[in-house]
Amino acid sequence: MGRQGAAVVKKARRPEVRLPVLRAFDEGELSPDGDYDGVEFRDLDLDGQDGGGALFLDCAVTGCSVTETRLSRARFVDSVLTELQGVGTELVEASLRDVEVVDARLGGVQLHGSVLERVVVRGGKIDYLNLRKARLKDVVFEGCVLVEPDFGQAALERVEFVDCALKGADFSGVRMKDVDLRSAAELDILRGIDCLAGAVISTAQLLDLAPAFAAQVGVRVLAPGL
Repeated sequence: MGRQGAAVVKKARRPEVRLPVLRAFDEGELSPDGDYDGVEFRDLDLDGQDGGGALFLDCAVTGCSVTETRLSRARFVDSVLTELQGVGTELVEASLRDVEVVDARLGGVQLHGSVLERVVVRGGKIDYLNLRKARLKDVVFEGCVLVEPDFGQAALERVEFVDCALKGADFSGVRMKDVDLRSAAELDILRGIDCLAGAVISTAQLLDLAPAFAAQVGVRVLAPGL
């Protein structure tokens, strides 16, 4: 088939965040259902605080510790999150739209049931990222390391993995459309190999995944004469 009949993978639309002049956060602690517009959170210890349901609009969160910080149903819009660190950050059913996440060092982030639209996750390492039943549209994972990310039953549309290492990924029950895995630095799928319909992989990745595909359909691969 010629180039004219070749399928085209739609690219993710990236966020274009332009922050205004920001004012420093001076309220001591986050507040549930708080309203933060044009606020800079820099080098703060937010461990264990509760900002559930809060709105972060045109905000910069830089160098903050977010261990067990509760941000369920929080909304981040036109914001940049840089060098966050911590474990057990709770972002259940949160919404991220036009957001950049840069050089995060996180573990056990709970984002299940969340909505991510026009989001870039660039650099850093995230262990045990929970995105079960989340909706991702126009999302790019770039130059980062994801250890055992859980995309179970999530919906992914126009999602790209660029120079991103996926280690032990779970794609069980995932729904994909225009998901581009070709540029992933590492593609290790622990579960859900049968749910890659709607994704695009490279020829080299296909060869690497061939044993898993064969096992999925019940084909045994043996050397001649065995």
